[in-house]
Amino acid sequence: MATIKIKQVKSKIKCPKVQKLTLEALGLKKMNAVVEHEATPQILGMVARVHHLVEVIK
Repeated sequence: MATIKIKQVKSKIKCPKVQKLTLEALGLKKMNAVVEHEATPQILGMVARVHHLVEVIK
């Protein structure tokens, strides 16, 4: 499977708790942090939920 890089570009301070937990599940704990994941449907669904806070680098 293809891998994608996910970068957190906005703060999670005023976000709902569900979105904060989704960012932590993706492995993003700080601003400008970059993680690499396989492009599975589960990961893509989590990215879609927090699309306004992250940037996908292919």
